[in-house]
Amino acid sequence: MIRRLLTIDNTGTCPYTNLALEEYLLDTVADGTQILYLWQNSNTIVVGRNQDVFRECDMEQAEKDGVRIARRLSGGGAVFHDMGNLNFTFICRRDDRDIAVNTGIILRALKELGVDAERSGRNDILVQGAKVSGNAFYENGDRCYHHGTLLIDVDRERMARYLSVSKEKLQLKGVSSVKSRVINLRDVNADISVTGIKASLTETFAKAYGIRPETMTAADIPQQEQERRAARFASREWIFGSRIFCNKSMRRRFAWGDIELLLRVEDGVVRDAHVFSDAMEQESILRLAEALKGRSCDAEGVRAALGEAFAADGALTREAAADRTEDIMKLVEEETKVQEATDGRQI
Repeated sequence: MIRRLLTIDNTGTCPYTNLALEEYLLDTVADGTQILYLWQNSNTIVVGRNQDVFRECDMEQAEKDGVRIARRLSGGGAVFHDMGNLNFTFICRRDDRDIAVNTGIILRALKELGVDAERSGRNDILVQGAKVSGNAFYENGDRCYHHGTLLIDVDRERMARYLSVSKEKLQLKGVSSVKSRVINLRDVNADISVTGIKASLTETFAKAYGIRPETMTAADIPQQEQERRAARFASREWIFGSRIFCNKSMRRRFAWGDIELLLRVEDGVVRDAHVFSDAMEQESILRLAEALKGRSCDAEGVRAALGEAFAADGALTREAAADRTEDIMKLVEEETKVQEATDGRQI
């Protein structure tokens, strides 16, 4: 039960420091406490936990324009942040998590500013049928967060320039481009500002629980702790990961997200594996890469790895885990037939 509210309005715009602070708040949130963390990144592409940076964004253009690349802890897809975007994070213990309450706070805050918004699916908030907010979720032990974006006055031309969204994903969303999929809140109400939305969010946050929030700042967090965590988020190892030589690959988009399997197979056994995905449930994707290693690269081995990875992900229902296993098995079987038809080798 929530007994205490904390708000932190961080004025820093470095993505690595902001992600470090988010992680610190998650690791230290007390029982019965809900935190609302508001933050902004300047000129940054933020990719999901299991995405391939080189596939998701135009690295050459981003580097040329001085746009930073960051990787967050949660799953989902890549986003572009500038100072026309506001990020929010709700942080609490898992037993106190209520995504519906969190989303209601966002919707009511927008309503107070004259914007009628609605939740779409699990992770989008729409205005006039276009996306103004994308949400993602993360758990670590008994702690969790729900975070997302609010597009206030984002440069949509730059967004489209840097993000490499697949045609399959756009078709699934029923749009022709990244730019046409989203709308800025200022397109709906020209008087809306970042400051105004922050104030409205803080007010509706308090009303939702009937508790007056306490305030804290980044200065209240141990500086050495912030710097240590920020260094990890800024490291090339965290952002880009390691690259492997692969001789088997397959990729497809499903209703729950896209997935790409990169395998190094020797003597019929998976010796190394990378799995990339924009699926919201990041834990099973992380587990899958490890589960595949050392397995025979046939239907039996792959199915066993899928079962191990998806069954262990508490964010997936048994039915969802089974559905994803079958989706990927169909992909594997189809790719196997293609391989056999072209060169007679087994996948």
